[in-house]
Amino acid sequence: ERKNHPVKFSFHLAHSHIFATGNVNDQKRYYSIMSEVDTGAPSELKKYQTYAVNVDPDQDDKATEIKLCNFSRPHMRAFHFSWWSFFIAFFIWFAIAPLLGEIKNTLKLDKQEIWTSNIVGVGSTIFMRFLLGPACDKFGARVLFTVVLCFASIPTALTGTVNSALTLSILRGFIGVAGGTFVMCQYWTTTMFTKEVAGTANALVGGWGNLGGGVTQIVVGTALFPLFKYFFDDGSRTEERVAELAWRTVCIVPACVAFLSGLLVYCFADDAPKGNYKDLKKNGLMPEVSAAASFRDGAFNFNTWVLFIQYACCFGVELTMNNAAALYFREEFNQTTETAAAIASIFGWMNLFARGLGGFMSDKANTKYGMRGRLIVHSLFLAAEGGMVLVFANSKSLVFSIILMVFFSAFVQAAEGTTYGIVPYVNPPATGSIAGIVGAGGNSGAVAFGMGFRQLPYKDAFYIMGFSIL
Repeated sequence: ERKNHPVKFSFHLAHSHIFATGNVNDQKRYYSIMSEVDTGAPSELKKYQTYAVNVDPDQDDKATEIKLCNFSRPHMRAFHFSWWSFFIAFFIWFAIAPLLGEIKNTLKLDKQEIWTSNIVGVGSTIFMRFLLGPACDKFGARVLFTVVLCFASIPTALTGTVNSALTLSILRGFIGVAGGTFVMCQYWTTTMFTKEVAGTANALVGGWGNLGGGVTQIVVGTALFPLFKYFFDDGSRTEERVAELAWRTVCIVPACVAFLSGLLVYCFADDAPKGNYKDLKKNGLMPEVSAAASFRDGAFNFNTWVLFIQYACCFGVELTMNNAAALYFREEFNQTTETAAAIASIFGWMNLFARGLGGFMSDKANTKYGMRGRLIVHSLFLAAEGGMVLVFANSKSLVFSIILMVFFSAFVQAAEGTTYGIVPYVNPPATGSIAGIVGAGGNSGAVAFGMGFRQLPYKDAFYIMGFSIL
């Protein structure tokens, strides 16, 4: 055998020596070398050799399918951590919204002061989305999710320290950092799934994440707030004092959940299908990315700014409604804090399916008509949304207003889904930066529409919103 198969004979000798010594590391190296000899080529250095979903090797092992009931690493684990992290970020971002009526009464604030805090809360996110976009291209979504969630949980827990309009605005500005997680949410699924299903994946995680804006209305405004009032009502305190103690402490609960979520996503998920960015760069499998160059490539693309404006007209509307809905139903229809919060939550609950539906229809239109199909579907949802805003503004019936809000919200979320069905195609190497810039458009829209609600009657503000969308 030494004469006819010298290489094979040498490995037999190596096998005898290695397994006689019992050295585990040498045994692992032996199997690695044998694998390379058997296949005739070295195995690719990546964290996982097999996956729970079908992947495309030509697209860096990105998944070609979505298995919602699967939680395996790396693809589906990242999918579920992506929507959950954005969900809890959205939850703490708007946890204070259903409490604004109580805060307004306790601190004797007027409408303009409340809306100033709303504008600051969504405005601070604009800078974060511009910053986090290129940061995703450089560091990946997982690490940034951890940093932002853990940071934003601190001011959320400090909600009870608010004592004036100024401190309310400052606090909400810091909490608004959580809104930047949308960039990581969209970037992560774009990293894990092929372009053919990225629209659906992006829409699902974005929609389920946005759902936090509706769930927080119910959980904080309708469940936790009354529960905390019950705990603080010892019979000797006035109703106003009990309500004040409740709103000053209730936000500690979502803050703790957000901090824990930030730690979990860091420990139990991966940056990309082949592993974490740090390891991929160390092994020469991923080039070092310049955040500045990535941002420049995204910002100098005209299509980025077209989507920026269009996203202002859908996600900007959602953010505005998250701030306005509870106050609107409380003031226009004389509802209690708990009831108004429950009604307002309906707007966010549409995210359960509507944004995913938008992404799915975008993918289907792309299959049949290419990019033009995505653009047509996107335009139709935006037009329907604008029309529904104008009808909603003229409703005088509580029941009819709620019904209209359901359809209005569905079109808003669907338009958001179709927007991010287009984003991965604009400039793939700069997807993080483009996702960040377009995402910032949503917050910019919320600031603009918020100014209208701050200065004008509700009906006039809704008119401006509706015609702007159209």
